[in-house]
Amino acid sequence: MKLMRIGNPGHERPVVRIDDDRYVDVSDLVKDFDEQFFASGVASIRQTVEQRIVAGEWSRFAGERIGAPIARPHQILCVGLNYSDHAAETKQDIPKEPILFTKSPNTLVGPYDDVLIPRRSRKTDWEVELGIVIGKRTSYLSSSDEARASIAGYVISNDVSEREFQLEGTGQWSKGKSAETFNPCGPWLVTADELEDVLALELWLDVNGMRRQSGSTSQMIFDPLFLVQYLSQFMVLEPGDLINTGTPPGVGMGFKPPVYLAPGDTMTLGIDGLGHQRQLVRSAAEPGSPARPVK
Repeated sequence: MKLMRIGNPGHERPVVRIDDDRYVDVSDLVKDFDEQFFASGVASIRQTVEQRIVAGEWSRFAGERIGAPIARPHQILCVGLNYSDHAAETKQDIPKEPILFTKSPNTLVGPYDDVLIPRRSRKTDWEVELGIVIGKRTSYLSSSDEARASIAGYVISNDVSEREFQLEGTGQWSKGKSAETFNPCGPWLVTADELEDVLALELWLDVNGMRRQSGSTSQMIFDPLFLVQYLSQFMVLEPGDLINTGTPPGVGMGFKPPVYLAPGDTMTLGIDGLGHQRQLVRSAAEPGSPARPVK
């Protein structure tokens, strides 16, 4: 299944995508694609969705805003330098174990929402990433099979980053990752059973129509199953948690000289089977910058 949430910020409703034109509304079955839903198992709605498709009980998309496919998660965990070619472009050693940091959960926005450059920012950067959504409360996993059973599905994430905040001065990664709108997500979540090979996905990102990132999940240093098992040794993973698994080469800080985002820029990005995103870049200081309601 492909899970989506459509509607205005703070008022999204859960639907299941059939194709580019049609969806099945499941808001009568589940309140949201949130912790409670994922804990109950994504298969809980599958039979009803299939029955509604056969019965013609579907609707057509009509220009509704597309929100992130998951409600605000308990946590957003991120893995740094997880592509060998990206580590090389940043002139850093390939890590011996995953580099972990967090993003604030309220960075999560829809795949076509504007991205706001923070005040005092000079080095806002882009990062297309495969995201893992956790399907059940879990800890101390002992095998890849257990990790696989703990994954609800996969999404596109844009791990927007402010490099000066992240790396200069005291060098606090989370500080450079947690500004408002810094995690566009979606447009849909593909359930794990429908993704044939998570290590054979092409990722790409363009800025103003120019290809900046191009890579493959085959270049991951630590694969998704290992990451879930590894993280479970140090914390409890909750249903609906999001794990961003790292980015391929082509980030702005890797160019000579570096290239960073400016107001008016447009980012377009995608991953095989997971759809695409598009964000207009604006300044957080602009009048009319959207307030993000707390759910």
